[in-house]
Amino acid sequence: MARERADVCGCVKIIADVNIAPRTVEHLRSLGHHVVRVSEVMSARASDREIVEYTRREGRAALTQDLDLTTIVALSGDGQPSVLTLRLPSSRVEAVNASLEAALPALEGDVRQGIAATIEEGRIRRRSLPIS
Repeated sequence: MARERADVCGCVKIIADVNIAPRTVEHLRSLGHHVVRVSEVMSARASDREIVEYTRREGRAALTQDLDLTTIVALSGDGQPSVLTLRLPSSRVEAVNASLEAALPALEGDVRQGIAATIEEGRIRRRSLPIS
């Protein structure tokens, strides 16, 4: 059901890393995105590799502020999972929420295809997966 909902409503299925605020997770849910936080589905101390495996298995995109997830996916040579990395000048929840609210609709199709995206203030850098 969750997969169908994400496909029909134009939502993005996401797992939010522990460095993403619970208030941001709630905000994304209020926008219709299917979001779980790492600490809701596995140990908050799960390794980055465990997070990537879960993300791949569940057909989600990883949302993080940590470059390690992108590195693991890039070095794997795989086309999934997508990784969305925040590189914003402010980590205030309101600023993060506004940036994600603007960026996610523009990334939806790319996330399904496999992408490493960096969300910056007023800009999104995209790289298709796999990265050669």
